[in-house]
Amino acid sequence: MKMKRVNVVTMGCSKNLVDSEVLLNQLERGKFEVVHDSGETGFDAVFINTCGFIHDAKQESIDMILDYAEAKKRGDIGKLYVMGCLSERYQKDLETEIPEVDRYFGKFDMKAMVDELKVTFHPEYIYERKITTPSHFAYLKISEGCNRSCSFCAIPMMTGRHKSRTIESLLAETRYLAKKGVKEILLIAQELSYYGIDIYGKSRLAELVTEISKIDEIEWIRLHYLYPAKFPFDILPVMRENPKVCKYLDMPLQHIANPVLKNMMRHVTREETEALIKRIKEEVPGVAIRTTMLVGFPGETEADFEELKAFIEDVRFDRLGVFPFSNEEETYAYNHFKDNLSDEEKQERADEIMEIQQQISAELNQQKIEKIFKVIIDRQEGEFYVGRTEFDSPEVDGEVLVTSEKELKRGVFANVKITGAEDYDLFGVVV
Repeated sequence: MKMKRVNVVTMGCSKNLVDSEVLLNQLERGKFEVVHDSGETGFDAVFINTCGFIHDAKQESIDMILDYAEAKKRGDIGKLYVMGCLSERYQKDLETEIPEVDRYFGKFDMKAMVDELKVTFHPEYIYERKITTPSHFAYLKISEGCNRSCSFCAIPMMTGRHKSRTIESLLAETRYLAKKGVKEILLIAQELSYYGIDIYGKSRLAELVTEISKIDEIEWIRLHYLYPAKFPFDILPVMRENPKVCKYLDMPLQHIANPVLKNMMRHVTREETEALIKRIKEEVPGVAIRTTMLVGFPGETEADFEELKAFIEDVRFDRLGVFPFSNEEETYAYNHFKDNLSDEEKQERADEIMEIQQQISAELNQQKIEKIFKVIIDRQEGEFYVGRTEFDSPEVDGEVLVTSEKELKRGVFANVKITGAEDYDLFGVVV
């Protein structure tokens, strides 16, 4: 019996989500009924797009595979397929441990996945996607892989070396997304700083962003994941002067203590980091900087951790997340450093960082009361419309709970006066 209904389940990051959207479009062109992240049963096939980033993410992916393997045993679904980063890295182990899966695919096996379902693969439509986010925003993956050699990170083992897409292909994809109603484009990659160097011989990020901004329907462009070493400074005038480019910069720093940065192989020092932040704030007044920290790295002393806390209190990042160190097999850190802190100690340090950031976020939010911001409306919940300012990325940052006398449709922009604030979220009224 020909399969007709397919569910694609996505684990992990927005880069995985883009891959799932490409697969959904290819299968839909093959006359399948496709859905994303459905909790229902009765599908002829389920693809699980897995994450292999750190231990917790890997465990979530494994648990999802096991849940669907049980569903297959019960007859609730037909075929079960696994794709993505975890499958790329541990395919042989997974085939042995969870043989109920019909087939495992690597991260870059799109044609093989489509062929498995007897569908004609259309490379000419590879960057057309079935958008799974709210239709007014979408992610744009501008490159694959990473040439950095951070000692804690296993991602290059799964994604390979950095490979930029051409500006022409990215503009074509953005025009396609714009025709679908997308107004906000979120540029993503393992790291944006290296964009273009491999194919053009120099960074072309600023040029890419400028060209995207010329597409009329696109109103916001947001940058995620810039590496602090060899930062592309020519992006800063674009952020400052181009009204379509959000004054928002996601730049994971991981740590600030020089001994830890050295062992992490970040190729940047505290002094260089502080100079970089100073220059960003000077060149782009009002910019919101989001960062991520990693605590509990092997050899991180109490003094290193205290230095990190003091740094966060001093800089007062607008947005900040934190991960406890995960000792990933085959990484440089795994092979060369002793993981000397317990999971409990790592989590305690992470919790301390977030307590500091919670207070900073609350204080920064209080300063926004009575100010007016341009807000994009994402959805309606009860009596509130829920939206975001240019300083907030979907799913990871705070939101604005908006009241309005007039009906607001999803995806519209509104000028909102802030009337109240919580630790991470704001309240406002349309003016």
